[in-house]
Amino acid sequence: MVEVRPRSRWTAIAAFALVGAATQLVWLNFAGVTTVAADRYGVSENAIGWLAQVFPLLYVVLAIPAGLILDKWFRSGLIAGAVLTALGALLRLGGDDYSWLLAGQLVASVAQPLVLNAVTGITGRYLAEKDRPTGIAAGTASIFAGMVLAFLLSAIYPDSNQLPTVLWLTAIFSVLAAAGVIVALRKPGEHKLERRRPDRGALQIAWGDPLIRRLCVLAIFPFGVFVAITTFSQALLEPAGVSAGTASTILLINVVAGVVGSAVVPVLVVRHHAEAALLVASLSVTALACVALALAPSVAVGFIAITLIGFLLLPALPIVLELVERRTGEAEGTAAGLIWMAGNLGGLLVATAVGILVDRPLAAFLVMAGVALIAVPGARALRRPIAELDAPG
Repeated sequence: MVEVRPRSRWTAIAAFALVGAATQLVWLNFAGVTTVAADRYGVSENAIGWLAQVFPLLYVVLAIPAGLILDKWFRSGLIAGAVLTALGALLRLGGDDYSWLLAGQLVASVAQPLVLNAVTGITGRYLAEKDRPTGIAAGTASIFAGMVLAFLLSAIYPDSNQLPTVLWLTAIFSVLAAAGVIVALRKPGEHKLERRRPDRGALQIAWGDPLIRRLCVLAIFPFGVFVAITTFSQALLEPAGVSAGTASTILLINVVAGVVGSAVVPVLVVRHHAEAALLVASLSVTALACVALALAPSVAVGFIAITLIGFLLLPALPIVLELVERRTGEAEGTAAGLIWMAGNLGGLLVATAVGILVDRPLAAFLVMAGVALIAVPGARALRRPIAELDAPG
């Protein structure tokens, strides 16, 4: 009798993609219009920066609990994340005041770990094994697509009186995404059945793996630089004559380049078993790009340097998550949570340091360059453990 294998359910991946995009859209609504938003709401640029920084702050706290929830109750956890994202976006419409913005960001930031930690889990449950690398790439690309939407809205609506329009559009998108994932996940996945495992066992499986621990430490640095770039580029480039609209366009192209890179680079990297080489190259180029921004800030340098950062740095995420899915199939939610937690810790630390230096762009960009360079030896040291993972048996 011929065994009938369940089909891949791409509708679930598409629904997840919309929710993943929504989390990033809510997160980065103000990244491209930091000074404009500060003027409108009567707060400092650093206060507007905290509307984004609460996301990595709470991710550090909630990443492991969210991963454990997803490993035990995957569908319920992901749906809760989608609903909370929509609720946070709606809450920001409560009043034209900074306190409403902060309240909405806090609610949405609680949801983000439940959504982003699920990128490996949803592929394992709803896709056949041969389709999972593509599914992970698509899921992570959707995260970057949400960033593209955020910067695109900032470029289209750069004025202070247009910010309410941005908030309304984000809320509508988030509500539709939540509705889509509720419908798409009404049935459990057939490929990897949801298991109820002891919390401690899932965490031990994930953290007990030396490769996962190394990836966690490494993730602190590139994530940190990217979060700082996306949060403060506009404010750091403004003294060089770069307008808010131009900065939003630069960030938009940065993430578009990341989406393109994520579609092309991982395929080549996996084919040639060059994961560590990519990480070394992306960190080195990022450091050089930050030095260029420090020494010669301008519209042209901003476009070139930040686009290079996006093209080479963002593809590292699907590569790392694919390694996680292969390595810890029994606890992929918790393992992904550890990676995201480390990355967001790096984002919190680096963005906080850059926020303190927001009035001194030279020092801020050099700090980011130094953070990227520190990670290069660690990336180079991953060659052997990744080769062992790729080896037969």
